[in-house]
Parts: sequence; C-alpha cells; structure tokens
Amino acid sequence: MGRTVKTKAKRKNKKKAEASSSEIPSIPTRVWQPGVDTLEDGEELQCDPSAYNSLHGFHVGWPCLSFDILGDKLGLNRTEFPHTLYMVAGTQAEKAAHNSIGLFKITNVSGKRRDVVPKTLANGDDDMEDEDDDDDSDSDDDDGDEASKTPNIQVRRVAHHGCVNRIRAMPQNSHICVSWADSGHVQVWDMNSHLNALAESETEGKDGTSPVLNQAPLVNFSGHKDEGYAIDWSPATAGRLLSGDCKSMIHLWEPASGSWAVDPIPFAGHTASVEDLQWSPAEENVFASCSVDGSVAVWDIRLGKSPALSFKAHNADVNVISWNRLASCMLASGSDDGTFSIRDLRLIKGGDAVVAHFEYHKHPITSIEWSAHEASTLAVTSGDNQLTIWDLSLEKDEEEEAEFKAQTKELVNTPQDLPPQLLFVHQGQKDLKELHWHNQIPGMIISTAADGFNILMPYNIQNTLPSELPA
Repeated sequence: MGRTVKTKAKRKNKKKAEASSSEIPSIPTRVWQPGVDTLEDGEELQCDPSAYNSLHGFHVGWPCLSFDILGDKLGLNRTEFPHTLYMVAGTQAEKAAHNSIGLFKITNVSGKRRDVVPKTLANGDDDMEDEDDDDDSDSDDDDGDEASKTPNIQVRRVAHHGCVNRIRAMPQNSHICVSWADSGHVQVWDMNSHLNALAESETEGKDGTSPVLNQAPLVNFSGHKDEGYAIDWSPATAGRLLSGDCKSMIHLWEPASGSWAVDPIPFAGHTASVEDLQWSPAEENVFASCSVDGSVAVWDIRLGKSPALSFKAHNADVNVISWNRLASCMLASGSDDGTFSIRDLRLIKGGDAVVAHFEYHKHPITSIEWSAHEASTLAVTSGDNQLTIWDLSLEKDEEEEAEFKAQTKELVNTPQDLPPQLLFVHQGQKDLKELHWHNQIPGMIISTAADGFNILMPYNIQNTLPSELPA
C-alpha cells in the first residue's frame, strides 16, 4: 500500500499534468506502514499494483464469508497466465430463504510475473520518473485494453436454507461439498452436474445471471445440539468427515454405501465451542481441534472419545488452526486476541512446543493456512482488515536489507519492531473472514470478506518458491 494526497482532478494525459504541476504541490508517495502510520486529512491509501503478479477483486451479491477452492484437471503447478479456477462459496443473506451455495468458474485471471528487483534498477538505471511518465502517456491505451484483463465469472447457484457458516469440498472428489448452516444442520451436496455445466460452457451463469436452483442434499444431519463452524474432510480417507459445534461436541462421519454414517456419540473434551478442526496430513486416524476455551486438542479416533493430548494454546478464544501438509509436525493456531503461534508437536510432551509466536495483529485472527508449496510459509487474515504472509525461515539481515534498499532506491526505513518473517501485507478488503492458497497455482491466494473476494499473487511470494516443483 502507498498513501497519497487526494485531488479532485484525475490526470488524463501528460500535457494536462504538466500544465497543472505549478498549481498542485508535488507530494511524494510513501509506503504505508500498518500499525505505525496514521492517515492525515486529505490522504487516502492506494494500492501499488507493482507489488503483485496478479490482483483482482469481485463480488456477487450477498457476502460469502466461507468458501473453498476446488481441485481441477487443468494441471498441477500452473504458472502461465491467464489462469482458470473453480471454487464453491456459501452466502450470508439477510433472510434465511435468500441464501445459496455458489459454484464459480473464473477464467482469464490475468497477470504478469515481476522481478523482486526491477532489472532496470539492478543494472544501475535510475530513470524511474521517465518510466512512470511513459506509463502515464500510455494510460489511454491501457484503459482500452482493461476489459481483456478482467476475469470472466460464471456462477451456478443452489438454494440453501439459512446462512452458510462454513463450506468445504472433499479433496479427493471436489464435486462433493459439505456446508454448516446457522440452522444447526450439516449437509452434504453433490455438485457434479453444476460443475460439468460450467466446464462445458463459456456463457453458463455469466455475470451471476443464473437462477437459484433447488436441489436436495445427499445427507442432512441434525444431530448437533447447536450450530457450528468447525468442519474438515480427511485428506487420507476419502469421504471421512468431522463436524464440531458451539456446544463443544465433535461428530465423526464415515462413508457408507453411497451415503454417510454419523457416529451419534460425539468426541468430548473441550469446555466451550469448537471453532475449527484439522485432520493430520500424515496420520489418517488423528485430528486436531481448537476451542473458545483457549485450548488445542489432538485426538486419535482409535483411542475413544477423549483427546490424546490437550494444551493451553492462547489466553483467549482459539479461532482457527492449520496443520502443515509439508511439515506435519507443525501446527499453527490463531486467537481472538490477534496473536498466532506455531508449535512443533514433537515437543508437546517435553514442555514448551512454541517455535514462533507473533503479536503483529491487534484484532481477532479469522483465518490461517500454510502454503501448499513452501513448508515455511503461511498466510493469515485478521479483523484489522489485513491479510499477511509470513515466511518462518527468514531472519533479519542488515547487510542484505541495505543492499536491497540501494538497488530499489528505497527511502523508507523498516520499523524496528516489524517481524523479519513478515513477507507481505495485503489490504483493501473489509471484515476479512477466510483465505485459501490454490494448491495447483503456486503463489495464488483467494480471500473473502464482507465486500467481496480478492484473487492475489504477491510478486515476492513466487520468487521464494522452489524453482523446481514436483510434478
């Protein structure tokens, strides 16, 4: 983010800018430092597009505060623009009957891979002002080409009674989705026909014009005693599912003859609402849970209905957890007090297992997720309207920092209390709720908030990924 002074007149071309340069004082653009800087009268935040390989935003009516990215057959580790992706999301409408589950096909996600250090600067060329002026002079051409850079969005909607608290797609069969409703029902859906309709057409549901379709769920479970948010599919056993509610109970679902058998006897161990659930990426019978009681518990479904271990994770509600798929000993947790921690589960029984703890955010952590392509990288969303990306492998290097500033002509000094592991800060969305990395497009993150979705690919994330990813 950069901050600038607002002016009523928008610069249309180079000549007009030169004519008015004596009337409007030139004020340099500065980098915004969240938590450090404050906006003065007449100032506004403006996004710096050069910080992204790709950045797009869209909204489709009612807010969708939970979503999931669907696996597809378009290839693994895709790097070439434009991208195509599929996702599922559930609405939070004012009236229960107005809610729906949306299946999205998003094509023409354009972008451009940028260098961390621009080649012109690395070669000693400091003619940045002329470069900017050239961009301005071409602005009319860019505007005419803007439509070709805008993603195309197609949607198929299925009626859902009540707000969707959370929605997840089965990793092995992405057309099978499960939704947690504020009515207290957990429902499993087969979305295969809708995804096929989107895949086979370039116009189906374009611009959100498709009607809301009625469809019965495969399963409608009403055994929870209250609504909930926690839900997770097993990555190891297709169809195995967990759902947790605000009364602290967790139910195990097992696939059975084309349907599901839900164990009526819940797992019990928390003393308050279960907020999130995560299956182990390495042990098919092990899962973790977090709760408003401030604890994280690890369970083995073979050992009964009590946790195998439980520990105090934060001094406030634990809202979200994420189990690292590339380093299965690492578990991240985010709290209502704005802190998030990383624990090495191998050290739990020996004492302090916290390997990293961050107090950067000052509002509740609403989502946390490890990267699918880099074991040390994770992303976080918070009630402070920031999406932050962290690389735990980074350490402060003053010499390297000085060299980078010299190459980029950077004049802003990094605040001393800014963690060196903080890799990127994304802003611009209000009431951020959830984020997900795209498992098949390295460096891509999708986030949802009260004012819509963002698709982003920060320029410095892709450069930190391994140069050769496994096929």
